Amino acid sequence: MTSTVASQNAARNRAARTLVDSDIHPQALPRDVLPRLDARNRRRFEMFGSRVPGPPEIYPRVSNGGYRLDSWPDGGFPGNDLALMQQQLLDEFDIDHGVLIPLQSHSWGVEAREFADALCRALNDWIVEEWLDPEPRLRSSIAVPLESPDLAAEEIRRRAGDPRFVQVLLSTGGEALFGRRRYWPIYAAAVEAGLPIAAHTGGLEQHRGPGWPSFYLEEHVWNGNTMSALIMSMICEGVFEEFPTLKVICVEGGIAWLGPLMWAMDEAWTMLREDVPHLSAPPSEYIRGHFWFTTQPIEEPADPAHLETALRHIDMNDRIMFASDYPHWDFDSPRMAPRLLPAAIREQVMGANACRLFGLPRRAQEAR
Repeated sequence: MTSTVASQNAARNRAARTLVDSDIHPQALPRDVLPRLDARNRRRFEMFGSRVPGPPEIYPRVSNGGYRLDSWPDGGFPGNDLALMQQQLLDEFDIDHGVLIPLQSHSWGVEAREFADALCRALNDWIVEEWLDPEPRLRSSIAVPLESPDLAAEEIRRRAGDPRFVQVLLSTGGEALFGRRRYWPIYAAAVEAGLPIAAHTGGLEQHRGPGWPSFYLEEHVWNGNTMSALIMSMICEGVFEEFPTLKVICVEGGIAWLGPLMWAMDEAWTMLREDVPHLSAPPSEYIRGHFWFTTQPIEEPADPAHLETALRHIDMNDRIMFASDYPHWDFDSPRMAPRLLPAAIREQVMGANACRLFGLPRRAQEAR
């Protein structure tokens, strides 16, 4: 699925299927952020930067900063060049809609209150001016100061009038589990705006638990565990009892683990209901009623039939959306990805599900 193929004539080969990429990563540089900060926060950024350095210094340090070799523009940085992204992704694969997820908000959103607010606001301004305005195929996530939920709610309300923002961005690594009431103002503002929450793997705390891993293999494969923790926290803390219309998208955490999680939670709930008396239904009903998932990095068993079996147990094919993870090294090609999926659900996963969730138009020939 990580293979790419030679460019083809998009118009000549335009497919009937709507194609939506639900995970594209733009990357702002200091030159993009500084002009969009007020004088005080600009001086702070110039003197101290942010708590977490940029992607080349992430831990574990992966080759090429974790990006595709061909995604580095001349003299630039992956995800910072709209023209290159258009060439390598939107045009190359004839994508109808792409959803931007600016991961810098994972670290910028945990800075001191006013600084975090200024950084996230500047990041959203940059997204609007440099990505959404010149490229109508793009939509974006609202970057929020997630550890200052009251300010995050204000930023959500500030952007809610722009239909090009289609979700609110959350990480999986917060200072507390995201079901805790301290984060509920974020969910209240998202519901008020009619927007889903997109929980993307990562964040300041990542998923350290008892400590740091020694190997990137551990780090990379652990993503599903962070999503499991987020799902269990939000269900058990009663988030969906308080916000019955809230939708949550689990981005970049895999999928196949979900069936066993639902089995385990339902079985335990039958014996431990007194522990969570506020839950009015089995945990699996909350999962099927409130959560969505993206494909990248979908599990790839040697026998594709095993993935089909896992998806049948999960029974949420109408809530899975394609994601490429451009421009990262484990990018999934929109041409190769459908081959792994059961034929009966390819149209749903590659675009129809995302169009329904985000209210995006589908291709005319497919909509008929």
